[in-house]
Amino acid sequence: MDKRIETYLVIEIGNTLSKIAIFAGNKLLAVEKHETLTDSILEEFTQGYGIDRAIVSNVTNAPDGFSLFKEQGIPLLHFTSKTPIPIENCYQTPDTLGADRLALAVAANGLYPNQNVLAIDCGTALTFDFVNCKNQYLGGAISPGISTRFKALNHFTAKLPLVQFNNDYPLIGTDTTNCILSGVLNGIINEVDGYIDSIRRAYSDVKVVFTGGESFFFDKKLKNTIFVDSNLLLFGLNRILTHNVSQ
Repeated sequence: MDKRIETYLVIEIGNTLSKIAIFAGNKLLAVEKHETLTDSILEEFTQGYGIDRAIVSNVTNAPDGFSLFKEQGIPLLHFTSKTPIPIENCYQTPDTLGADRLALAVAANGLYPNQNVLAIDCGTALTFDFVNCKNQYLGGAISPGISTRFKALNHFTAKLPLVQFNNDYPLIGTDTTNCILSGVLNGIINEVDGYIDSIRRAYSDVKVVFTGGESFFFDKKLKNTIFVDSNLLLFGLNRILTHNVSQ
């Protein structure tokens, strides 16, 4: 008799939004985004699925002690730097490593095992995380995301306005708003392309995967070929939970 495939609940509490997803094995069955997670949201989302286990990744100080798990007796794994993962973590300060970055590295490696792979996440922060062909997570880079760059120019200057993202931006701005759009958006495109180029000069045959709330902006704008998956982090957390169950 075939072993029943367990159903997992994956919770990602991010800086801006939270995502919840349900997996059966490696298959994503459902996913939702919320500004704030509550017991009622989780109960409604999971109704009818029969959740066997759950994992939560929390990069903020928001509470994640939902009563759903106690009431239904669902084992809950809190993902931290000490949680076993299916790749080797070579980061020199693992306690300071964001859970989201490590989960993305695990997901990217799952897509391209035994290959050099760079995971890029563009949200509040723009992060780059690299796993080599030996399945070792080495680290990467962190810089401000698109919306963070707009806010910083407004906050740290006396007269620059807060400019809203606009996909119709010039190369040469002819007024202050368009100069900011040009600087932020052309700048981040060149930053991403430049970082990918540098990694590919240092390592052979590097695959690139892209995710995050602002990842849509980079589609067809980069000279480098990328694979975009907005749910990449969720797949990484699901893989980590599966790995821990099998231990």
